[in-house]
Amino acid sequence: MGKVTGFLEIDRQVAKYQPASDRIRHFREFTIPMTDGEVQKQAARCMDCGIPFCHGPTGCPVHNQIPDWNDLVYNNNWDQAIRNLHLTNNFPEFTGRVCPAPCEEACTLNLEDTPVAIKTVEQALGDKAYELGHIVPQPAANKTGKSVAIIGSGPAGLAAAQQLARAGHMVDVYERESRPGGLLRYGIPDFKMEKHLIDRRVAQMEGEGVRFLCGVNIGVDKPLRGLLDTYDAVLYSGGSETPRPAGIPGADFEGVHDAMPYLVQQNRRVGRENIESVAWTSAPILAGGKHVVVVGGGDTASDCVGTAFRQGAVNVTQLDIRPQPPEKEDKLSVWPYWATKMRTSSSQAEGASREFQVATLEFIGEDGRLTHVKCCQVDEKRKPIAGTEFFIKADLAFIAIGFAGPAEDSVVKELGEKLDIVTDRRGSKSVKANERDYRTNVDKLYAAGDVRRGQSLVVWAIREGRQAAHAIDADLMGSSVLPR
Repeated sequence: MGKVTGFLEIDRQVAKYQPASDRIRHFREFTIPMTDGEVQKQAARCMDCGIPFCHGPTGCPVHNQIPDWNDLVYNNNWDQAIRNLHLTNNFPEFTGRVCPAPCEEACTLNLEDTPVAIKTVEQALGDKAYELGHIVPQPAANKTGKSVAIIGSGPAGLAAAQQLARAGHMVDVYERESRPGGLLRYGIPDFKMEKHLIDRRVAQMEGEGVRFLCGVNIGVDKPLRGLLDTYDAVLYSGGSETPRPAGIPGADFEGVHDAMPYLVQQNRRVGRENIESVAWTSAPILAGGKHVVVVGGGDTASDCVGTAFRQGAVNVTQLDIRPQPPEKEDKLSVWPYWATKMRTSSSQAEGASREFQVATLEFIGEDGRLTHVKCCQVDEKRKPIAGTEFFIKADLAFIAIGFAGPAEDSVVKELGEKLDIVTDRRGSKSVKANERDYRTNVDKLYAAGDVRRGQSLVVWAIREGRQAAHAIDADLMGSSVLPR
């Protein structure tokens, strides 16, 4: 297994960033790629640990065979490493950029040292696959005569479409926006993942026979019933995009927005598209010259921070109701699970002021426009502490506290009570379908990705898309040749 003493001799190294003062001047990716030799050294740190928790239940959701391709990279066998990685992950160039890497938290080396830089190696493999000419269409040798419609072209829909096309089925992907990619394209900023990465995968899939029908909002422009009557199976993978209601007084002031319309707008600007889209119609939202407050502590909130800085915000304050986590975790208590510890995103490192254990009480305005955000400290039960109120000057505020379910004007609305919906204790809704066969209670209709599991990670969506493809293929053909 590679360099037996690599983890003893080589320190962890990940790709460096452009300085914050430079990268906030553009919306391009700012990670500085490592050389092949540097990547090979990081792969050499992968120890022959016996039980690789990195691709176990607490590690990689798609079960990447991480020790195998680390060994291949270390031994300079890039071609075989790329083939191995693509056995389990259709889009490593996506996950290598935007995945938080639970595999690294679960890495056995993380117990006593720093984990193997798995995400760095994965991104290098994803990019090198194109450099070496591996990413070419792989059309099925034989067609089944079966047809599948997929609603939504996010990571779950894309993964399912590619798998089903390679199994020989005719696959049509319906996307309400003008280009494929879902929130990969319109929700994740270009400085985290440039959209040409999506375009070249779409080109590969079109070469495999997948048809992308954009500008079609199923349930609005075209009824779902028509798809169910036309296709042998329909997969609903429309994501979870209804903003979680914040219930903060003053949210109707000009200058207060949900996070997603803001991010979608900027992605459309970068992509030279009209900023008004089917789902995210709004007047221009720009942070230049403004004092910005972001409510929420997750990835979407962080993306708002980075976008605001690039638009020229005077300052950005991020409010998180959770307590400030410890600088380091007690590894013996939490490994191999995802640890609660202080993490600073690249966007936050660009100059954001972060306030922890703070509740947003009210948006305050004058003449209909936002001027301040009223806040207070909270206790361990998130209850306001009397006498701790304070005010933050704000011209612009974004609410980024998560998503509460699928779009309400689409398939869910058309089917109404005919479609089983699950509501959790926080009021979030998802389409009811199990993780075994992904069938809904509606005949021929399947569901996968965030629309089924609730808001989650890109890598989980890829996993569900692949598993749903296996289930659909098995139902259509009696058995499946696709991996689960």
